[in-house]
Amino acid sequence: MIRKNKKFSVFHYKNIKLHNILIHYISLKEWSNVIPLLKGKCLDIGCGNRAMEEIIKPYISKYIGLDHPDTLHNKRKADVLGSAHKLPFKNRIFDSIICSAVLEHLEEPDKSIFEMNRILKNKGIAIVSVPLFWHLHEEPRDFYRYTKYGLKYLFKKNGFEIVELKPMSGFWVTFAQEFVYYIQKFRRWGKINPLWWLIPPFGLLIQGIAYVLNIFDNSTEFTWMYLLVAKKINEE
Repeated sequence: MIRKNKKFSVFHYKNIKLHNILIHYISLKEWSNVIPLLKGKCLDIGCGNRAMEEIIKPYISKYIGLDHPDTLHNKRKADVLGSAHKLPFKNRIFDSIICSAVLEHLEEPDKSIFEMNRILKNKGIAIVSVPLFWHLHEEPRDFYRYTKYGLKYLFKKNGFEIVELKPMSGFWVTFAQEFVYYIQKFRRWGKINPLWWLIPPFGLLIQGIAYVLNIFDNSTEFTWMYLLVAKKINEE
């Protein structure tokens, strides 16, 4: 069921920076394989700066971005402000949902997954990415990390069939990327600090080595993130 999107380019994504190019490249490469499953009217839950909009537009008829009223991102980027715990939409009006790195920021993810099911049409598709190993971010709204078993339980409980559940990396990518994030703090004091100039190329080297090692790494229990594709089970 998963199809390749050959026209996809990582350079379509605007949020990539030197210190996180590895995870963004891998993440977007994996997303590109499932994006063609999207269709019709699509809701982006936790749209942030609408980073995914241009990438998914060729496959859908309408994009709607939703974000939390207290989002740390630009509120003007969202088409709708509201809570993922109680989505401000009628039943069964969306064909597709995307939700990228959002569930960890929700106090009650169970309610949010129920809401995804409620607003999706029968056989509607939800594509979700969530972290397993990752540092605290967007504090204080950072609540959970997820195993594949927890994800299966939550989505099946709320009326979904699991189509695909894939770890995005093994140990080396997770370790290397977190290490590069860690050393960013030594770039303080601005350009008078020699490390300001040395850390970016060193970080790129570490990420490049990890990318190669990841090709041979089967230790998916150390993944930094999962990508899940779920289909709404037909309602009577």
